[in-house]
Amino acid sequence: MAESAAVPTPAPVAVPLWAWALVAFALVTLYLLLQENGTLLTAAQATWVHEVTHDARHALGVPCH
Repeated sequence: MAESAAVPTPAPVAVPLWAWALVAFALVTLYLLLQENGTLLTAAQATWVHEVTHDARHALGVPCH
């Protein structure tokens, strides 16, 4: 007869609220940078944000031209 071995299960980890807030902020920031097309900023600011993040946008596969 085969004996069954108990499989250890990891204990749940409590993630602090500030960590969830930081993740949410990072996702919203990433979304705004990827969708940046001048709707949230003036033309001069949008151009500056676009040029600063230009290479990173291409690295993430975002077409910006």
